[in-house]
Amino acid sequence: MGNFSSIECFVRSAEVGSFAAAARRLSLTPAAVGKSVAKLEARMGVRLFQRSTRRLTLTEAGQRFLEEVRTSFNTIQNAVANLASAEGSPAGTLKVSVGTVFGCLYVVPLLGEFLRRYPAITPDWHFDNRQVDLIGQGFDAAIGGGFDLPLGVVARRLAPAHRVLVASPQWLQAHPGIDHPDDLSECDAIVIRSPQTGRVRSWPLSHRSREQSPLRLNVRMTLSDSDAACRAATQDLGVALVSMPFALPYLRNATLQRVLPDWYVEDGNISIYYSEHKLLPGKTRAFVDFVIELFAEQDLARHFSALNSQ
Repeated sequence: MGNFSSIECFVRSAEVGSFAAAARRLSLTPAAVGKSVAKLEARMGVRLFQRSTRRLTLTEAGQRFLEEVRTSFNTIQNAVANLASAEGSPAGTLKVSVGTVFGCLYVVPLLGEFLRRYPAITPDWHFDNRQVDLIGQGFDAAIGGGFDLPLGVVARRLAPAHRVLVASPQWLQAHPGIDHPDDLSECDAIVIRSPQTGRVRSWPLSHRSREQSPLRLNVRMTLSDSDAACRAATQDLGVALVSMPFALPYLRNATLQRVLPDWYVEDGNISIYYSEHKLLPGKTRAFVDFVIELFAEQDLARHFSALNSQ
């Protein structure tokens, strides 16, 4: 197992770019990780990393070695994890990334049932609205929308990612006659800045008949969170363009209403992401299957659709 441990230290250090970060993932000390990699280099007779005070950089030989061993290493590691599962039941720490408010509204409520089914799994859930490096940061899965799909990562669709226009009933009463997207150009708008790019995206509106129209808004304020935009809209501050899952609780309690309810923004899908392995760890497979099952049981794809009458 010595060689396997040294290869694990090498692979994780290459993924995160430092012995210290790899040590945190492996529950070792940075010195132990560095010594293990040094022993591997000595056995192979080749330098795998260029070391600096700030970061590790793979040598040409190190890059070639990483490409050759990473897939096989992950397969072996997953086989060991599955074999070690308690009495054949999925076990281990499950590291998951999910958006803060979305996770609290729709994923955390699943936690109790998930742990009743799989008591040997220990959740390690990270709430962040930014896309994570699933493989490089050691996540087992992530849930979100609009993620880039890097090599080695697969996505399973959970629901459509629609954005809708909402405003308070009082604001709508004070601004009658909004019947077409062109009528929005003079309305105060609450828009969302992308947490990935820091920019406000220019969206086209789609009609349920598939007609499209430019969305021109008089931006009154810019926020970085859809739930915050909903809360601002309840204060009669204007029309907010927000993701449907965040708008749903406000629409159900009637503190917000749809503006132009036949129009919406198409933004791809909400999906669950995980590493593409022929032998997926039992804990990850259990979580992916569980989330897909519960989203279907609760009919969240329909509830998250802007085409559904709320």
